Parts: sequence; structure tokens; C-alpha cells
Amino acid sequence: MKISPLAGKLATPEMLIDVAKLVTAYYTDTPDPAIPAQRVAFGTSGHRGSAFNRSFNEDHILAITQAICFYRKEQGTDGPLFLGIDTHALSFPAYATALEVLAANGVEVMLAEGDEYTPTPVVSYAILTYNRGRKSGLADGIVVTPSHNPPQDGGFKYNPTNGGPADTNVTGCIEKKANELLESHLDGVKRIPSTKALNASTTHRHDYLHAYIADLGSVVDLEVIRGAKLSLGVDPLGGAGVHYWGRIGEHHGLNLTVISEVVDPTFRFMTVDWDGQIRMDPSSVYAMQRLIGMKDRFDLSFACDTDHDRHGIVTKSSGLLPPNHDLCVAVSYLFQNRPKWPKAAAVGKTVVSSQMIDRITAKLGRKLFEVPVGFKWFADGLFDGSLGFGGEESAGSTFVRRDGSVWTTDKDGFIPCLLAAEMMARTGNDPGAIYLQLTHEFGDPVYERVEASATPKEKESLANFSPKQVKLTELASEKIQAILTHAPGNNAPIGGLKAVTENGWFAARPSGTEDIYKIYAESFLGVEHLRRIQTEAQMIVSTALAATSQ
Repeated sequence: MKISPLAGKLATPEMLIDVAKLVTAYYTDTPDPAIPAQRVAFGTSGHRGSAFNRSFNEDHILAITQAICFYRKEQGTDGPLFLGIDTHALSFPAYATALEVLAANGVEVMLAEGDEYTPTPVVSYAILTYNRGRKSGLADGIVVTPSHNPPQDGGFKYNPTNGGPADTNVTGCIEKKANELLESHLDGVKRIPSTKALNASTTHRHDYLHAYIADLGSVVDLEVIRGAKLSLGVDPLGGAGVHYWGRIGEHHGLNLTVISEVVDPTFRFMTVDWDGQIRMDPSSVYAMQRLIGMKDRFDLSFACDTDHDRHGIVTKSSGLLPPNHDLCVAVSYLFQNRPKWPKAAAVGKTVVSSQMIDRITAKLGRKLFEVPVGFKWFADGLFDGSLGFGGEESAGSTFVRRDGSVWTTDKDGFIPCLLAAEMMARTGNDPGAIYLQLTHEFGDPVYERVEASATPKEKESLANFSPKQVKLTELASEKIQAILTHAPGNNAPIGGLKAVTENGWFAARPSGTEDIYKIYAESFLGVEHLRRIQTEAQMIVSTALAATSQ
């Protein structure tokens, strides 16, 4: 990857979005459904795009929201819908549009008190809390967020009654109906004016913030953190949890300092990511320069992305903890310090997460549940208790309550941060030091993701790979033990392939938004071995793609 000369530096004035122009484009520009890039398209977590390129406009939100109303009716979902929002510039316009459709369709909608921003995990928590013990009248939710995407982007995702991200069957139905509505010039969309929608008898206010914060002790041992008097620093990155962290500190008596509560839809306070984009990615050393620079002020420092479903942890011992290191430490600690968790509760990971997790899980005597990329694959297991933990290498995870019951079924940025404090309070070591201890027992892998260009046709071929297309039996001088196109945990297609050896692996997947494919690779034998894996992986993929194009 080519690193931008701006990476790690504060965003320059010319990089900042014109919020007025962006919002105007949302309302005035009309998408053309005959152009693929302007259609509704659900990726791993909802529909995302920008009003500037007509991939996220009012018509999209009208169509998607109406499609969700149709889907709810088909499924018999007639409980309240919890509606959440982050701090991106397009989020509030989309939120207002969605409410107009929901109210016109008679849906009971739960808005945050005081129009507070609402993190993704808090919406998941609200759905699950409402549905607990109910057999009918179940709730679901919508979160208006493009996650950590750049400021010009908007996002819209649906969480059904299990509280987690909608699976591909659900999003497929919603996407198909929404595009039909776009093609029919929104014929069939019900809508009422915004003021009328806000005052409708079906529109209610809900205390998302206090309910979630008061219950955090059921999932993390806040007493031990309080007793250790750890100094904790938090940077919400101008996101939806901006007013949550201070309340968490106050409510639970923690020595917690919020570095900034500034909300600015241009995100001018961010340091620029690796590619020169403003991106609120708490796992990026470039985007996290402000917090990394303060690491010695606190025992531990945290940050979360814009909807607070991803997290970053900064330690004095090792700086910003790579996401895979954090997953390993969390799995090792949780399954040894949660005595009430069922013995059958498994460890959930995605196919592109570190193989170190496999080794730790085997030592713990737990089952490994390995799934394709996308947190939706963990939702049912977290819901029914067959999973104790679910995590992915892109800095997203959640886990069950201390008694083994479900907490959230979507990624939760708050609790892994607080868990890091629990670990340090109980063991005396920060997560960076704990990971170093794990490497003495399980090895010290090196991990990297690289990208290569690919045409749309090549991306489609890669997504439909067959193991038979790979003719080689060795990877970096090691015997290939398995070539996977389906995830071992649930046999779902991984949308690419993964090759595994004793001391390394690679996985290749096409990007859902760009004309590239991504190669994830890891080696337990050092950087030189990793480079060999990456080189041979690109050769394997290129050869197979060339064969399919003939």
C-alpha cells in the first residue's frame, strides 16, 4: 500500500467537506437506478455511499425505509423500532427522512431523549432488552451510520429482532425491494411531513444512554477497575459515544478523562489515515496520532469510531494495540475469568483474523467458530449463548455478560475498552504486556493486509473460486494443509479463498466497493516468510484469475 505524505498529520482546510453542499446534494440529486453504483447495495454492514456521487441520497433512504416496513410486515414484526444515529453530516437528514416513512407506515419508533447520538451497540442492547422474555410484539432497529467511513459518506443499516446486523437473506430482500421502488420512481413509498412524524402518536422517546450505562457492570467488572484507581483517557473521535464516556466515568466512579467532546461533521480534528482520507478508524496508527501522543498521560487510553462499534486501545507498553493482538488477549483473559460462562460457549473469529486465536482457543479447550467476514455471522450464536465471544480483525468485537447471557449481538466499542482496564486492574499488566506473554507460549506472528487491482469480472471470479483452481501443494515451502472457500464454522462462502499451512496462511477476497482484491496473510516464522506468502499468494490468485478469463 502506498502511504500518503499526509498520513498521520492533521487534515488541511482544503480536505474538509462543505457540509451545506453535501446536505443539499442529499435532497436535490436523484440517483439513476440504471447505474449500478447509484443503486441500493447492502455490503457487510448496511448501505453506504455519498450524496456527492448519488450513492446516498434521500431517494435511497425513502426506498430502503419503505422496504424495511414491507419486510417487517411480512415477518410479523410489530414491536417498536429503535432508531439510532451517529455524527456524520448525512446522518441527521437520513434519520429525518426515515422517520417520515416509518411514521407514515404506523411503525412505533423509539427516538433518543434530547436527540442524543446513539451508538450501534446501544441500539442492539435496547432491542435485546426490550425483547427479553417476549414471544410476540418484538422490536428491531435501524442505525444511521457509515461507521468509520470518511465525512462525506452516509450509511444505513437494519438490525432485526436478534439485535445484530441483518444477515444476507434479510438484506437481500430489503435491497431488492428498495431498488424496485427506485425504479418505479418511489411509487408505493408512504411518507408524511417531518413535523407531523415527530408528533405522531407512534413516535416515542427512549432513554438509551442511562439504561445502557447503568447495566455495564453486568458485562465488565467495574468494581475491580474502580478499586485499582487506574487513570483512563478516552477520545470519542467526535462520534456517537461522545456524551456516554463522561457519564460512564461518573456513574461508576472511574478515574476517566474524556480528551475531547467536540462534534464537528467535517472531523477537522482528525489526523489523516494512511491513504490521505479523513477516516475515524481507531485501529489506524495514522488516524490515532492524537491519542497515541498522550499515551504516557494515562495508564490506558481508548478511542472508538463514529458509531462506537469499533475500538482502539493505547497502552504505555506498546502504544496502539493491533486489533489481532487485542482479540487474542481478550479471548485468553475472558475464558479464564468468567466462571459462570457455559463450558460449551465457543470463540468466534472471522477467517481473516489471526491464527494465534486458534492456538489460544485450543489451549483453553474451547470450540472455535470461524466464519466469513461480517459480524452478522456471530449474532445468532451470541444471542443463544453458543458463543461467548465474537471478534474480527477490523477492531470489532463483543462478548456475553458475566453470567453468560447475551449483552449485544452487534459490535460494541465500549466493553472491550473497559475490559482492557479490568485486565490491567486484575493482573497488573496492560494488554500490550499480556500479549507479549502470550507470544512466549504460542509464537509471535506477523500479520499484514495488502491490496491488488482487479477488474469487476476478476472480482466476481475470485468471489466464486473453487479449491480445484489452486494447483499448488506448497506455500512458502510448507505443505498446504487446507484450501478453503467456505468457512469452517458455518460452511458459509467466504467470498474468496484461504490457504493454510502449519506456520502461515493467506486469504484473498474482492473488495465490495473498489476494483481491488485484498490479501490477508500471517506468518509465525517472521517477516521474510510473510513476504514469501504474500508473493506466492498473489501469484496463485493471478494465475487462477487468468485461467478463468480465457
